[in-house]
Amino acid sequence: MSLSINKAGIQHGNAPKIKGPSGVTVRRISREDALSLWRDEEFFNLGRLASEVALSKNGNYAFFIKNLHINPTNLCINRCRFCAFSRSKGDPGVFELTIEQILNKISSHLSEGKGFQEVHIVGGLHPEWRFEHYVNIISSIKEAFPFIKIKAYTATELDHFSRISGLSIQRVLEILKEKGLDLIPGGGAEIFDEKVRGILCPEKISSRRWLEIMEIAHSMGIRSNATMLYGHLEGPEHRIDHLLRLRDLQDRTGGFQAFIPLPYIGNENKRSTIDDLKTIAISRIVLDNFDHIKAYWVMLGERVAQIALLWGADDLEGTVTEEKISHEAGVTTPQALSVEEIIDLIRNAGRIPAERDSFYNIIKIY
Repeated sequence: MSLSINKAGIQHGNAPKIKGPSGVTVRRISREDALSLWRDEEFFNLGRLASEVALSKNGNYAFFIKNLHINPTNLCINRCRFCAFSRSKGDPGVFELTIEQILNKISSHLSEGKGFQEVHIVGGLHPEWRFEHYVNIISSIKEAFPFIKIKAYTATELDHFSRISGLSIQRVLEILKEKGLDLIPGGGAEIFDEKVRGILCPEKISSRRWLEIMEIAHSMGIRSNATMLYGHLEGPEHRIDHLLRLRDLQDRTGGFQAFIPLPYIGNENKRSTIDDLKTIAISRIVLDNFDHIKAYWVMLGERVAQIALLWGADDLEGTVTEEKISHEAGVTTPQALSVEEIIDLIRNAGRIPAERDSFYNIIKIY
């Protein structure tokens, strides 16, 4: 199989032309096309194609954000097979931050000169916290730091809030939005195939529920990201299915800002750098209606994430400042990167560093 790109976009078969959110006209890739790309396309040609798609959408820019990750608790009622983060009461390493501790954490980072535009909040499904407590976390941060955008609570957490409060997802989101929620992360998607999902994370919400919650959020003007956990029990066909379901929802809502492929971290993991780069590249080609593909350096590693900027990715996440979930699983990347380190990674990949806000508005070009 051979693909090429010209001014009309990706040329492949008789697939219809569509126009993505950036105005770039491409030929939409089918399920069969995507599987053929994965199995048959020459590795470096695949990267070239994905890179050209990324350049057509965002030019030579590679984005990053100054942000802070906060995990309020690792107490969780679920026990997903891949998760090394969750704990039960009495387990070693259990923590549950008070709202005061969360505010102090934000304040201390700001006082150290680590300015940031966004705080990213995800955590376990605490067996005792009420929905009001999660609301108070948001309102307290927004009241103390009104200039900081709050990206918080995955679809899994939002479903939990709905169940413990008896409120609809829409009402849960209305309350959170009123109290200061700006956007939501894309975690909890894992892999959409229900058979694989039933082995990997049987206690987690279904793929249909995840997509339903995202569709409701988007209908309310709440933007989000989307993720995919790969490199565990799934095959290429499951990854392609996942991407196509995201693409279908994006066609309806336009509410996804970025897609983030997340490699599974585990001792038995057989994942390779080639696998990571192919996943980034296929994601960039299939998700023609997504403006951004993120190379999450925390889980990919700084060097693979840097190379991914040449394989279809255009965003390196951000400074992060503190990350616990992936590090509990065994990643050996730093807890944070400085702005200078991120700029060097981007420049050495031949891209232009662009600091962004939570909604991909450019703050500064370096």
